[in-house]
Amino acid sequence: MDPIKGLHHVTAVTRDPQRNVDFYRNVLGQRFVKKTVNFDVPDTYHLYFADETGTPGSVLTFFAWPTMKRGIRGTGETAAVAYNIPAGSISFWQSYLRGKGIDLLPVEQRFGVDVLSFDDPDGMRVELVTSVASPDIRHWEEGPIPQEHAISGFHSVTLWLDQIEATTDLLTFQMGYTYAGKEGDRYRFSGGPRILGTTLDILHHPDDMPARAVLGSGSVHHIAFRVPTDEVQVEYQSALLAAGHEVTPVIDRKYFHSIYYREPGGVLFEIATEPPGFTVDEPVESLGEKLVLPEWFEPNRSAIEQGLPPITLKTIEKAA
Repeated sequence: MDPIKGLHHVTAVTRDPQRNVDFYRNVLGQRFVKKTVNFDVPDTYHLYFADETGTPGSVLTFFAWPTMKRGIRGTGETAAVAYNIPAGSISFWQSYLRGKGIDLLPVEQRFGVDVLSFDDPDGMRVELVTSVASPDIRHWEEGPIPQEHAISGFHSVTLWLDQIEATTDLLTFQMGYTYAGKEGDRYRFSGGPRILGTTLDILHHPDDMPARAVLGSGSVHHIAFRVPTDEVQVEYQSALLAAGHEVTPVIDRKYFHSIYYREPGGVLFEIATEPPGFTVDEPVESLGEKLVLPEWFEPNRSAIEQGLPPITLKTIEKAA
């Protein structure tokens, strides 16, 4: 089988959908590409942010669960989501984010590049990593950030685990990742030559408390890896089952097809297809502007809309 090509999307939890949209769209400059509902719990939002067209490897999504308590960090979870930014843009982002009232951690060097870290409004750790821009990304010109400093899709995710051997075996033997080195308690794995979301880090914290975060705001619910076709996805499903992992049947998520399984440390993994994509029910020009539903929920549209809080796409202030 071809190795996994990198991340497809990351899904996290927010308590406040309006605040979530304000932050990722109006502050970080990610396009709000899809306003829909959780296909398993259709009385709550599922919000998608990405580049201009929703390119796999740039997509951060949120389940909006207003009653959830804040997640508590610990082992067995995805501890951070990292985006690419252009080399030389750290000072721009420091000044810009401080101007928005965001508390920043000191810049650190990690595997030879600068990393700027902060928490989003729900407490999820976000990192900006200086790297080469991916040619796959389409900059959202209407966003607040000029292209010379803009986020360019995912760089990586960081798993926080108490044991790493079995997860390492899964990544390298079943998913095609390559061990790329170690710094302190951080182990790095690479998914291939592409630069869009191909890095996965593991922090080895054997003595830490397990996370209580699966249903907590500010927590990553799952991470999804991308494959090009349904056929490749089924190959992975068969290989993972043969290796002893519990894998779901293929599930139609409308914009991609998915299978799910837990890696040995407890993090929920998904393998998602690159097609059909986010333009199957909206043109590129108007992505995210209205509530879209899968056809099986359309008969209940009126009741679903009445149960959801309104979301306003506020005027964007361009960064200086």
